Amino acid sequence: MDGQLACVAVLLMMAASPIAATGNDALDVWAVDPLEKVFRDAAPVESAAATAHAARGETVDFQLVVRPPVALETLRATVSSFTHEDDEHTLEDGEIRFIGYVHVDRPTQRPSSDQLCPPPCDYPDVLLEDAYVAVSAGHAQPVWITVSVPVDTLPGVYAATVTITGDDTFSHTISLNLHVYPVVVEKTRLWATNWFSMQWRHLDITPEPESDDYYALLRRYARSMAAHRQNVALISPLNLATYSIDASGALAFDFSRFDRWVHIFIEEGVIGRIEGGHIGGRKEGWMSEFVAQTRVIRDGAVVSETVAPDSKAAHTFYSAFFPALVAHLKAQGWLDIYMQHLADEPIAVNLGSYRALAALAREYAPELRIIEATHAKDLVGSIDVWVPQLNYLHDDFAHYQERQAAGDEVWFYTCVFPQGEYANRFIEQPLIKTRLLHWINYRYGITGYLHWGYNQWTSDDPVTHTTRPHGGPPYLPAGDPWIVYPGKDGPLSSIRFAAMRDGIVDHELLCMLADTNPDAAHRLAERLILDFDHYETDIAAFRAARLELLSALSEAM
Repeated sequence: MDGQLACVAVLLMMAASPIAATGNDALDVWAVDPLEKVFRDAAPVESAAATAHAARGETVDFQLVVRPPVALETLRATVSSFTHEDDEHTLEDGEIRFIGYVHVDRPTQRPSSDQLCPPPCDYPDVLLEDAYVAVSAGHAQPVWITVSVPVDTLPGVYAATVTITGDDTFSHTISLNLHVYPVVVEKTRLWATNWFSMQWRHLDITPEPESDDYYALLRRYARSMAAHRQNVALISPLNLATYSIDASGALAFDFSRFDRWVHIFIEEGVIGRIEGGHIGGRKEGWMSEFVAQTRVIRDGAVVSETVAPDSKAAHTFYSAFFPALVAHLKAQGWLDIYMQHLADEPIAVNLGSYRALAALAREYAPELRIIEATHAKDLVGSIDVWVPQLNYLHDDFAHYQERQAAGDEVWFYTCVFPQGEYANRFIEQPLIKTRLLHWINYRYGITGYLHWGYNQWTSDDPVTHTTRPHGGPPYLPAGDPWIVYPGKDGPLSSIRFAAMRDGIVDHELLCMLADTNPDAAHRLAERLILDFDHYETDIAAFRAARLELLSALSEAM
């Protein structure tokens, strides 16, 4: 452990040293914590060399800010390899991306007290795929550097340099220091899902459905999710199945398309677990009853119909579909990782129809575990994996603890709500609140997180129109419908998605510490998560807690 302490001492000395800079000093370049959102009017600050602390197996981000005195047509950045203090071992070169600004036109309906910039306002969020950007005179431009730390990396301090160039006029070099700890993070145990849409609007490509290009795009979506520690995928066997009429005149089910989707998500490292897509939905508006989706044979063809879940038609279809699905899941070896959604967000007025949907599953597929995002707690016996909205988890925490004690799972979700002081993914909030979502998971023993909006883009440009209309609230807040943006041929990540990825790793590190020292892990979580809607959001305090977490795990090795 003496060597570990020596590494910490070296890092602290390096962090206290001035930035290594060359070239024209008129080009302002400085380092900021990647949890800071940098606005265009940001002013230079004195900073030491950019530093980061990481476990092996992590992905690490640095953030630099450039402010030119004159307009630049081409601002570029390059990063060297990260070289170990022994001058022998290196990490692969980091990835450079410029942070793009998105327009938040309307605030959340109940903004938090720490809202960063009252809309309308341009916020940093999307990680661009462009090799260079143009920057106006006196405007700040954040630069995002990402480096992967393999699980077999030699612990110690690694150094790299980033060179910033502007047109043919400016050049500036800044140092990066990365302290790698002996701790190893591989798979993460927090279940995490963001619901996605298989769409390509705003992309440069228009693949034909079921073509090779279509499945290549699906694979890029899966790869993006896996890179951000998502380990659950929403895939619907009901909608992906191919239906036909067999020789006896009965419905037949072919799950080949469902299988192809699942295999892609397994191969890319997402699954994990499978969320079977919903089999029902509201008949009309928010307050209406649920109906079940079915397939029936009419005039020699298979057609879709929605029916009451307690109807003869619903029982006729699901008495055939559910057993066929269960048999198929067993044959593929997926039954134990499969969960079934019924209908999204049951509320008090439609609990009867939700229970009727659950009765279909219990009768014809008792092996399936039912998962649901829910506003209601009066569904004992109808749900196995409870996913209350964060504010409902807060209000009814004793109930959900009882469900855990009874053997059920409890996750939580956020979406357009809760607002106010609760942590969420809203663009207006400090980025640390997005990262702390998964410290909330650990603090309260909640084993999963769900969000509906991975890439739910509409016809408007997701960069210039970050809020979108909605049939319930007057609009969905910026950051709710998507956490990735359309690139040329696939998704572009965001600093919010990076924060969620890192929060999932934080959760795993807390769990690892709890395996040997649960009191220490809980003390760290309680230091930052004061209540469900009250947090320590000072970035320096957060970094100190995380450094203590890494140090404690290292000492225990």
